[in-house]
Amino acid sequence: TKRTPTAPTILPFLHPSSMKTSMALALLIGRLASSSAFTINSALRVASLSSSHRFQNNFSYSSTTLSMSSTKRVLVPIADDSEEIETTCITDTLTRFGAEVVVASVKPGGELVCKMSRGVKMVADIPIDEATGQEWDLVALPGGMPGAEYLRDSAPLISILENQKAKGKMYAAICAAPAIVLASKGLIGEGATGYPAPGLLEKMSSPVGDDVVVQGNVVTSKGPGTALKFAIALGEQLYGAEKAKEIADEMLA
Repeated sequence: TKRTPTAPTILPFLHPSSMKTSMALALLIGRLASSSAFTINSALRVASLSSSHRFQNNFSYSSTTLSMSSTKRVLVPIADDSEEIETTCITDTLTRFGAEVVVASVKPGGELVCKMSRGVKMVADIPIDEATGQEWDLVALPGGMPGAEYLRDSAPLISILENQKAKGKMYAAICAAPAIVLASKGLIGEGATGYPAPGLLEKMSSPVGDDVVVQGNVVTSKGPGTALKFAIALGEQLYGAEKAKEIADEMLA
């Protein structure tokens, strides 16, 4: 019997457009892998992106979307009695911006579970010792008492903050943390803000009453009620005003 010729079958992953895409992704992952900031999360973001484009002929990626510099690394240290609203606002909001947010516990012995100021239990990603020696685009401190005092007393955390200051990189604090942590260690100057309670503002030099204050690479804020505004301001410093407006609109902020 005579067989009717059929068109050759091209497997999806061998299609020229797919191969071009795969080569682009392989190059990107190779660049990420050579960076000290490469993590499993980075690989997952790349894999997710490739899946969402479904290997279309017009596949492309821009430096603003996929460059190594676009994935900002944020460290959020916590302790027992850190303020949970502030912690969650920082971590949730900056994740929406696209940051890699790492929560680090300052508890002794590498204990990761922290009982926050209102009883909520949070599990940190790493102990604070593992955060030292790494590069961070931002270190953001929640408040809460005596949680802020535990942050202040963490030698590894203070070393990280001093490194941020020396390199001109961002760090931030909210609620009790500007006074208890930053002011006590000489990490902020005049004109910052913080929680307006007796015994706190007196520790700061010429504090102001603004909800959020941006002073170069240092950002401070007042407390739980200003935590979302604080987090969006941090995102704006990392990703720009246009992205901040986009995220704020999505969150109805």
